[in-house]
Order: sequence, then structure tokens, then C-alpha cells
Amino acid sequence: MRFAVLGTGFWARAVHATALAGHPDAELVAVWGRDRRKAAEAAAEFEVVGTDDLDAVLSSVDAVSIALPPDVQAPLAERAAAAGKHLLLEKPTGLSLAVADRLAAAVREAGVASVVFFTYRFQEATSTWLTQAARTRLAGGSGTWLGALAGSPFASSAWRKEHGALWDVGPHALALLVPALGPVVAVQAAAGLRDTVHLVLHHPGGVASTVTVSSTVAQMSAGVEFYLHGDAGRLVLLPQLDAAVEAFAAAVGELQAAALTGGAHPLDVHFGRDVVAVLAAAERALGTGCRETVEP
Repeated sequence: MRFAVLGTGFWARAVHATALAGHPDAELVAVWGRDRRKAAEAAAEFEVVGTDDLDAVLSSVDAVSIALPPDVQAPLAERAAAAGKHLLLEKPTGLSLAVADRLAAAVREAGVASVVFFTYRFQEATSTWLTQAARTRLAGGSGTWLGALAGSPFASSAWRKEHGALWDVGPHALALLVPALGPVVAVQAAAGLRDTVHLVLHHPGGVASTVTVSSTVAQMSAGVEFYLHGDAGRLVLLPQLDAAVEAFAAAVGELQAAALTGGAHPLDVHFGRDVVAVLAAAERALGTGCRETVEP
């Protein structure tokens, strides 16, 4: 499968392009960027074409992987889908439910395959954790995802600073808890220091989970912890924090399989839309102080 990477930033180069360039069953053929010079520089690292001509890129590939801010990614993904290209996307798929709905509709109409890259979902440890969870009766769960943009490769990311940890790392938390506990039907939310957000997620059958996310903690406080609890005790997830390239390579393989079979992937744009619906409800809850229903 021939791929183009849309994006020229750190994540586009260090993860998307690196994984695709080394993938045994994929071919990286181009890098696209809004700035032609940056596109050429990024492409030179991988000895492929670099351009700002999206039509030319779409005419030469089977799929695109997009590593751009959500408000830039969504319209480009719609355009690629309309051209019949399969999509490997970053989270969130939109910064509003209307945008995520429109993208999901575009993908459905085009009949292309899609996968949203929720990093930890493409790790063996997570698959084992979810398999174990499916074998027991669960009562709830909890997740904490604390990080620091300062000093990271994302320190200058305008959209992350504007929308905070809720929209940046919140999707990862939902991608771990929802498959184990079921869809989120309602949300309560409270703000902590800086961009820290605390959530109570209500799942079907009275099951509930809690999530705390932040991108502004002290670096010594950073860490990721998730667990589920139920009849068989506590199931703790120990994700691998430094394996994004390997996880992305796995996502590439799963997109290829979905494209070949025509089947829906569990982490496609429709799941991405449901994640955005929860985030939008959480944002409303932060403003109202009330429990907010998630739009189905």
C-alpha cells in the first residue's frame, strides 16, 4: 500500500514517516506540507517526494496518514476520502461534534477504510488487558494521564495549549476505558490547576469510571496509569511509553487489513466521532457544573 504523510512536524517525521519508511508491507512515497520548503526538508530525510500539491499526492497513493492539528486534519481527510484514499488519522478527529460527524459521514459515503491512531491500543499489553477484562464482570475503572508540554516536542503546539489535556490526551483515556466498560452515556467534570481536568464517566448498567488528565504537571509528576476492577479483582495496564513507532506500524497493518476485507475497524472514524461526543459533553459539564448527557 502506497502512503503519503500529510504533515511535516515532529510527530509526522519521528513516528508516521519513520514507521512507514521501515514497514515491510507499506511504501512511503511522499510527504505533503502547507509549506513547500518544510515538506521538501521532511521528505529528504526519507528520500521521497516533498510537495505542497495535495492533488498530485492523492493521485499517487492508496492511503494517507495525517499528522496535523485536528482543525487542519479534518478537511484534508474529507478531501482524501472523496478521492478514494484510505485514512490513518490522529486523535481527536475534530474539535467539535459537527466536524467529527461530517468526517464520519464523508468516510462512510466514500467507502474507504479508516483507523484513528490511539497509541496504546496498538500495543500487545493493551490487547491482553482488554482480553482479560472481557472475561470478568467489571464494576468500573480509573485512569490518570499526566504530562508536561513544557520541554516536550509539542511545547509550541497552539491547539494543545488552547484546548488543553481534555482534548489532547483525553481521547487516549477513552480509547482504553470504553472498550472495556462500554460507551459513555453521561459525563461529570471538574477543573483542576491549569489544564487539569477530572472526569466521572457513566457507562451502561450503573458502571462508572474516573479519569484525570493534565498536560501541565511538573515533569517529575508525569505518568500514565489505568486499571479496571470487578469480580476478578483489579486489572492494571502497564503500557509501554516509548514504543510509538512500533504501535504506528501495527496501525498501518490494521488499516491495510481493513482496506482489503472491507470491514470496519474498531478504532475507525465512527469510534473517533463517539470519542469527540464524550469530550464535547465533558466540555459542557465543565461550563455548567452539571452532569451532561453524551449525544449518541
